[in-house]
Formats: sequence, C-alpha cells, structure tokens
Amino acid sequence: MSTLYHGGPIHPWADARTVEALLVRDGRVVASGALDELDARGAARVDLGGAHAFPGFTDAHVHVWKVGQLRTTLLDLREATSLDDLAAMVAERHAQLPEGAWLWGRGWNEARLGGSPTRDLLDRLAPGRPVLLTRTCAHIHAVSTPALERAGIHADTPAPAGGEIDFARGILTETAYGLVYGAMPEPTQAQFEAWILAGLTYLKALGFTAATDPAVDPPLYAAYRALDAAGRLPIRVNLLYIRRPDGGAATYPLPQKHVSPTLRCDSVKFFTDGGLSGATAAVSVPFRDTGTRGVLRFDTAELYELAREAHVAGFRIGAHAIGDVALTQLLGVYARLAREHPGGPRHRIEHFGLPDAEHLRLARELDVIAVPQPVFLHELRANYDRYVPDELAGQVFPLRAMFDAGLDVAFSSDGPVVRELRPLSGLAAAVAEPYVPGQAVTLDQALGAYTRGGAVAHGDDHERGTLEPGNHADLTILEGDLFDTDPQSWPDIPVRAGVVAGLGADPARTP
Repeated sequence: MSTLYHGGPIHPWADARTVEALLVRDGRVVASGALDELDARGAARVDLGGAHAFPGFTDAHVHVWKVGQLRTTLLDLREATSLDDLAAMVAERHAQLPEGAWLWGRGWNEARLGGSPTRDLLDRLAPGRPVLLTRTCAHIHAVSTPALERAGIHADTPAPAGGEIDFARGILTETAYGLVYGAMPEPTQAQFEAWILAGLTYLKALGFTAATDPAVDPPLYAAYRALDAAGRLPIRVNLLYIRRPDGGAATYPLPQKHVSPTLRCDSVKFFTDGGLSGATAAVSVPFRDTGTRGVLRFDTAELYELAREAHVAGFRIGAHAIGDVALTQLLGVYARLAREHPGGPRHRIEHFGLPDAEHLRLARELDVIAVPQPVFLHELRANYDRYVPDELAGQVFPLRAMFDAGLDVAFSSDGPVVRELRPLSGLAAAVAEPYVPGQAVTLDQALGAYTRGGAVAHGDDHERGTLEPGNHADLTILEGDLFDTDPQSWPDIPVRAGVVAGLGADPARTP
C-alpha cells in the first residue's frame, strides 16, 4: 500500500528544510520532493491541510507505566501547591478506599508545598492505613506508621546500601523505597498491561511515535512482551531493564533480548545516584539548605562488574547519573569497559545533570549518548535555585555544551517526574530557558534531539529518526510553524496524534 503526504511543509531532516511531498510504501519512505516529480500512481493521498510534518518524535526517557498509573489509579499529587492541598487529596482518597488497602500517591514537591509530608501527618490524615507518597522525583518517599510496620521497618532498622531511612519523619530515600514497595501487593500482569497502554496512548496523543521506558523489571517486561505479541503497542518502545531493584543486594539476571518492530529490549539500567531537585544526587560540594552531598548507590568495583557482565554480553547500558561525583564514577566505569573490552555497544547516560568540561570531553571520547530532560529547566528551576550550591550552578543541565562537545543528544521528559510531557514544552525550555546563560540550544538542535537523537538512543537510527528513503515513515504533525513562532508560544501549537507507520489507522488521513 502506498500513501502520498502533501499539502503542507514536510521536514525530512527535522530542520528548516522542507519538501512538498512524501511518498510512503508499506510503512517505509520511498521518496520525497516536489509533488509533481513523485510517481504516486495508485497511492492514497493525505492532505496535511497546511500542517508541518516531522520525523516522529521520541521521548527517550519516560516511565510509561507510571504515567499510565497516574492517569488511572494512582493519586496524582503534582498539582498540589500547599500541604493543605495535599492533605485534602489524601483525606479524600482515604475515605474512598476499603479498610486495610494501601493509599499510594506520587508527585509532591516541597518547593511547591512549603514543606514535606511526614509520618505524623499521614497518620492523622489516614488513621490505621498504610500510605506511600512518592516525591515527584521518585527518589524520596513519605510513609505512614502502618506502612513502616508492614515493611518491618523499626527505629533501629539499617538502611540498605545506597538508601536512607528517617524513621522519625517517615522519610525513605533511594534504595530504602524497596523495603516498603516489597511489602505492597504485587500488581498483576493485567494491571501492568493496563498502565502501559494508558501511558503509551497518552504519549501518542501528544505526538510521540516512540519512547524509552527506563526501569523495567521482570513482571513489567512480561507485560510488555505480552502486549507486543498481541500487536497492542500503539508506538515503538525501547526498554532499559533494571539490574538492581531497590531494597536489597539482589541482582536480576540479564534478560532475554527482544527486538521486534514495536518493542526492543537489548539495554540494561543502573541508578548511580539520586535526584537533583530533591538534593539526593551525588555531588562534590554540599547542597544548599540540606548540607548533604547526596547518595552514591554503588561501590565502583561492584558497578563495574555488573556493567562488564552486560557489556560483554552485548547489552547497551543506560545509567542514571546526575551529580558530578556520580558522573565521574560512571564515566570511569565506561572508560574501563572501553579499555579492557573494546568494540562493545554504545552506552547512554540518563540525565547528565551536572557535567563539567572533563565529563563532556570523556563522554565524547567514549561515544556516550546523553539523555537529558530540558523540561526540568522550566518545571524544577525553583528546586535547583534552592539546593544547587553556587560552585556547581554553572553546570546545571548545560545542553549547549553537550552539543558543542559533539555528543549525540536525545531529549526526554522523565515523566511523571514532571507534569508537562508535551514535546513542544521541552523544545521551548531547551531553546529559551537555559539555567546557565549561553546554554540555550538552537531549534534545529532541539528538533534533532527529539528525532534522530531519540533514534540513536534507542539503537534504531538505521531506520528511524529522519524521513530519508528506506526509513520508517513515522510522523509528528504540528498545526503551526515553529520557525515563525515565538518559543514561548510553541507549547500552544496543536499536535496531532503520532503517526506510526504500519500500526493501525492513520490519524493524519482526511475523512
């Protein structure tokens, strides 16, 4: 089957260059160019109606099932602007739940609330109920007394390696979360599938045609495999399979690799430190306000051995590293892998939050792919102002420096860490809201990071990321002209649902 797209500017390389028409056959680009020069005999015609068509956008780091969970069953606290707001939400949900059921929520941010929820507060709001409220960054968690009791956590319980327990306040950080999560009822595969589909359907509605889910454990992987086998995944998905779950020293074995047109799992995930917005990233200079230096989750020797096992087996690695100390540790591990086991796959750094010049130089030398989140610069700026020490403020997500260093950069949202997942909001933040003066990127660079960069990070840039002949004809279609609109207005431009070649009905078709 052939399709001819026309009637609006088409951007095959995700920049200002355009063509009049795009010819697609069996889901692959055949040719592009002037409308009267393409042999479109027998092709179905899709009139773009003046809209702009780009290679399909990728969110290269978004917790798909958690996005879906917040849109369906989880208490969403991201809009709370005070502790009173949070209290009202928790009390209302408590009244709706059956006795003994867990109350699970996510999204609180002390910079918006004016303080953090505590064990005493949760005990008053939901007496007798186990409550788990995860901070927006997912690195800090507030729990009630019944939740601590069900998890077997007492005042003298030692924290697992890479985690912290503040028993008096009911606050758990990093790996200590696993102690409570392990005490909760395990979701069924059907629940995981429903959350995955809710998340992916939402991302497609925002215009995305591909996404990386960056922390997948065995039950979640089984749910993805089942959906893929049933042909139910609405966009292309890349998985980072977690090696070390929170809460203990156990390590998951390497997964079975899987590559299909809609699902890829040939990468593994490590968390090396915490988050920047909650002051748990591993840093060399103490955070303001807390006086702490964050949490480094792994001993370097152990991280190397786990990474080596994956690297030698041909798995790509996507490792979370934000603080400058964590980046030094991770890049040292990657450098040793390259030195002792050359010729392996390319690896990623998720977030890349506080790199200095040497981190950037070494990342380029090692051919590392950077996966930052420009929307953080808009949504979490108040947290950075509060916590980041002056000595490190010049290193906060320096997007322009990543491009200048010659890195492949893939943009993402890290949803549901943030409320805003729309790609045009990420574009606007990258171009117009740098944390550090001089670190704004160009529109072409930002578009490339959502298109070709995302494909590079997924490992399928040989057939996706541009609309060149032979590539998948995945499209993101915008109802406005980015190149002739102020960046602050980009988020207001309507975006059609993503068009994923070969998957279901084409939402770009005219009736």
